[in-house]
Amino acid sequence: MASDHHHSSTGRSRENSSRGSRADKLNVLVVDDSATVRQVMQAILQTDQRISVSVASDPLIASVKMQKERPHVVITDLEMPRMDGLTFLRKIMAESPLPVVVCSGLAAKGTDLALRALEEGAVEIITKPKLGVRDFLHESAVLLLDAVWSAAEARIVPRTAVAAATRLNADAVLPLRSRTCDWNPSHGLIAVGASTGGTEALRLFLSAMPPECPPIVVVQHMPENFTRAFANRLNQDCAIEVSEASDDVPLRRGMALIAPGNFHCVVNTSGSGLVVNVMDGPLVSRHRPSVDVLFRSVAVSAGRNAVGVIMTGMGDDGAQGLLEMHETGAITIAQNEASCVVFGMPKEAIARGAVDYVLPLDQIARQSLDSLATDRKSARSTSA
Repeated sequence: MASDHHHSSTGRSRENSSRGSRADKLNVLVVDDSATVRQVMQAILQTDQRISVSVASDPLIASVKMQKERPHVVITDLEMPRMDGLTFLRKIMAESPLPVVVCSGLAAKGTDLALRALEEGAVEIITKPKLGVRDFLHESAVLLLDAVWSAAEARIVPRTAVAAATRLNADAVLPLRSRTCDWNPSHGLIAVGASTGGTEALRLFLSAMPPECPPIVVVQHMPENFTRAFANRLNQDCAIEVSEASDDVPLRRGMALIAPGNFHCVVNTSGSGLVVNVMDGPLVSRHRPSVDVLFRSVAVSAGRNAVGVIMTGMGDDGAQGLLEMHETGAITIAQNEASCVVFGMPKEAIARGAVDYVLPLDQIARQSLDSLATDRKSARSTSA
């Protein structure tokens, strides 16, 4: 979904209004050693007349093109001749930072590389098209276009600044490890939704959680097969247990479950407790997994015994679901604009009146825990 300022001017000649001048368009550079992939990417991206596409077969050729005309977004493979994509990404971030989208196949060997690319400053991961244009799924084309527009809106934060903020945040909330909460462990949980910029935001949030925290369920927009590696990486960094969600897993303290890519994730009641279920289904709010789906299930199954958190990301996935949680008495939190990579999803939730607290990223973990530790029967007002 593009913002209005990307639309071409209405006062152009007939020729320019049909084609648009390159200067008015979103310039995207596709870097991949496969001619087929370059062709497919170019064809898909050019279905949006607001996008202009150029291609390069390796990072060295791309660098020359970038010196002549700086693109708005770069899409790069990771495994290429002459210079690998990770080195190329580091070079871009060191010399002239701009939004970079990683395009990777689903091979396991590439998954860890792609996650390392996110840590180095890439803003999105997309799945490399393996087929010709005619066979390329329509919904995959939708996701590719969304990823590019999302990247174009991203605020690029230098890696060193993010790392410093991470250390400060972890120190600030360390005393929470000794906290004891008086809520019903069978029904209290934290539900989180994120998209562009969410991988780093979630790392900060989850690493701030004490070992006995309430169960956490997360939807992060990410392709299939990447979510397991992402969860494994978070598990190494956090005091809590982090894993990819699977069907019928009971929720318990000290755990966080990441919704698997390409599957919706819901929370259901089971006896006196709660379980996570994963399911197929259509794209909801243009995504699968969808934050709206998770939040709605939490509103139904946990109501006021839950906290909903909406983080950085483009679009409006999660805004309606968070409103539903808010209306059932859950405490709801949005990440503030200054700490977001893209202030889309939180902004939309705030606009709908779905949010109790708008907070910097480094304060969200503490507020989530405090909200579940408080008796909100008297503390909560409906007018938040």
